Amino acid sequence: MRRTEQAAKQQLRDATFEEGAERPLALIAADTDDLAVIAALLQDAVFPASEMRWLARERRFALLLNRFRWEDFEAARRQNRPYERVQTLLVADDVLKVASQGVRPGDPDTILSLLDITFEPAGDGAGALIFTLAGDGAIRLDVEAINLTLKDVTRPYSAPSRKAPQHPE
Repeated sequence: MRRTEQAAKQQLRDATFEEGAERPLALIAADTDDLAVIAALLQDAVFPASEMRWLARERRFALLLNRFRWEDFEAARRQNRPYERVQTLLVADDVLKVASQGVRPGDPDTILSLLDITFEPAGDGAGALIFTLAGDGAIRLDVEAINLTLKDVTRPYSAPSRKAPQHPE
């Protein structure tokens, strides 16, 4: 096999968590498979309600979250070092409407915890992104299509709790 063919094959393989361990993440979700990856990485992210922005004219919704670095979880556990979080910007574009339940937008004293992000299709690629929050809260974004961007915006820092998030089974 020629060298250029080998290089091309290597570029087409899936990335691994280890490859991103020390680099900031920058991901785009355009379908439900992509969304599942972003949802997994954002599970247990926390943010004050004041860090949500709905820019109706731009049809954009943004969250500044403190996400647990799941991609570094196993390495931190094996090396007996502190677990990490990183500030991450999550932006949804092509947003038509925003609604929330059990959330007081703008309240800096209310800390929210993101559990999952799912998509409810409505036809022709449109639908609703549902952000499920701990404590029965939810945010619903009616969208023309799945168009999410996740970007780490700070260096990782030790998780204040020094523990990994846990969920009852």
